[in-house]
Amino acid sequence: MNGQGPHIGSERDLFTAVYAGDEDAVVRLLRLGVSPEAVDEDGQSALYAAAVGDAPGVVRLLLAAGAAPDRLSAGSDLPLCGAACGGHAEVVRALLASGAVPDAVEAFGFTALAWALRCGHAAVTEALLAAGADPNRPGPTGEPPLVTAARRGSPACVQSLLAHGAGSREEALTEARRWSRLDVASELRAGLERAHGFGGEYVMRRWADGVAVELVRDGEVVAGVDQGTGHAEIVEVLEGVLGGR
Repeated sequence: MNGQGPHIGSERDLFTAVYAGDEDAVVRLLRLGVSPEAVDEDGQSALYAAAVGDAPGVVRLLLAAGAAPDRLSAGSDLPLCGAACGGHAEVVRALLASGAVPDAVEAFGFTALAWALRCGHAAVTEALLAAGADPNRPGPTGEPPLVTAARRGSPACVQSLLAHGAGSREEALTEARRWSRLDVASELRAGLERAHGFGGEYVMRRWADGVAVELVRDGEVVAGVDQGTGHAEIVEVLEGVLGGR
């Protein structure tokens, strides 16, 4: 007996342990026979839940027990993409080390690199490129990665892409120059207004290399967006690469 009476261990128990980041419980449940490929009532896989929850230890346990790194969660979401979107570099490295395909495509044409660049996650970007992700593979809208990184305002992402041979440098320079002349916070607010209509309070937060704007209605955050502000630095980098043009 394991002290739980007739209840030995279930997939629901595994998800509880995953969300809690309880590695000991995950090990116990896997040893009791709970599948590392377990899914919840919505079809979400345990591996995906651990990846988006930034639980690298749990991710490694599930992978070691046989979870497939590239299995789609709920039929559409890749663990690698979920981790990349969240900026969870250690999880990304664990998945890649277990055979996750760097350029695997999930729903709507997203790859992990496309998510990392959209969100400005430099450590994830470098890990993916080092593992063989294509620095020139267009994103879901057909945009070159370097242009995406330039718009995001992430000099570190731009530097990583350049180091791995990314092209479309003139286009990226044009995009960086355009954004260097804009007030990023105002542009983000205008985007929220277009998407969610007018009305409500806009709250802005700035930090050393970025800005975030949130739309608040009735005391609740309805939507938010953030962006880097390193466009001027990116212009200098790309002008240097292109010979000052």
